[in-house]
Amino acid sequence: MVNEINDELINIRRDFHMNPEIGGNEFRTMKKICEYLDSWGIEYIKGVAETGVVAIIRGKNDGKTIGVRADIDALPITEENDFLYKSLNSGTMHACGHDGHTTIALGTAKILKSMESVLSGNVKFFFQPAEETTGGAERMINEGCLKNPDVDYVIGLHVDPSINTGKISMKYGKMMAASDEITIVVRGKSTHGAQPHDGIDPIFIASNLVMSLQSIISRNLSPINSAVFTLGSINGGTKGNIIPDEVKMTGILRTLDDNTRIYMKDRIKSIVENVANGLGGEGRLLIRESYCALINNDETVEVVRNIAQNTLGKENVIINEFPSMGSEDFAYFSQAVKSCYYNLGCRNEEKNAIYPIHSSKFNLDERCLKLGVELQVKNVMELLNR
Repeated sequence: MVNEINDELINIRRDFHMNPEIGGNEFRTMKKICEYLDSWGIEYIKGVAETGVVAIIRGKNDGKTIGVRADIDALPITEENDFLYKSLNSGTMHACGHDGHTTIALGTAKILKSMESVLSGNVKFFFQPAEETTGGAERMINEGCLKNPDVDYVIGLHVDPSINTGKISMKYGKMMAASDEITIVVRGKSTHGAQPHDGIDPIFIASNLVMSLQSIISRNLSPINSAVFTLGSINGGTKGNIIPDEVKMTGILRTLDDNTRIYMKDRIKSIVENVANGLGGEGRLLIRESYCALINNDETVEVVRNIAQNTLGKENVIINEFPSMGSEDFAYFSQAVKSCYYNLGCRNEEKNAIYPIHSSKFNLDERCLKLGVELQVKNVMELLNR
């Protein structure tokens, strides 16, 4: 059945690829998703989290409800590919494969709709906006996408150009990190560079902070725990012979569990305030919390793993030993209900599908589309029957 819609999947994906939209502005994407759902007779609500769509296929009884999530937004990247279906929107590109995710979810919906008379429960589809920007998952959940009927499991996937087409990778438990954006403002007292004793040098304080903050992971955190703290920008001063009033630093914190996340933020705050104070200045820490950690449910992972091994072969299912320190807002689904998120190989060197996600030359091997649909259909059917 999946082979019968392969050409349609490719056409759907190429249309989305040619018409990418940044998170919060996925109006055409939302409209096209609804047009496909209408043509297949699938019930839906649009405008969830502004530009998202929630669709539902109702089975023959009141059994379990399974959620299938696909993110739909693109990135502010100018595409450098030269194939016929390259982006038509200047400065915007599906460089993370969300066009593929959306296509796979639509293909899964079409096939399951044709099977609705034998479904022993319901299937919901979350076409989620703004994964790359403000995050749409949490907003969709807050607007009730997991309710009426209540969702028991959610499954999601991400295309992965580091894995050959025909393979998947997955992980039990902690899979991806929580993310917090860090801003540090150091206040001093401006003076002429020839009389540093008349001022308080925030550049000197900031230099001490950079070194002190890096000691948290090496000296305060257990070596068997994981966290990443990166300062990516330092800005202060206007001229070489003037000590400025202020220095601003920005960075990112990545952690894998709530306790470590809380500890790291408290420790950063303590060092920023006390080191700056000890050197005569003032340090302020500003934190913008982003996505929580993505933690897979082992039971759900086991289902997806068995389906994949039976479909692709045991040798083509990679079980990752270590989590990624990247972040992903599917984490909010995994926090709310039993979930599994896995990576679908889309690499093909012969087709030059070799570039990493977020690259201006990213492309995927379109053979992964039908494999993704086949896996998701089987995952849904197995979870419904548990």
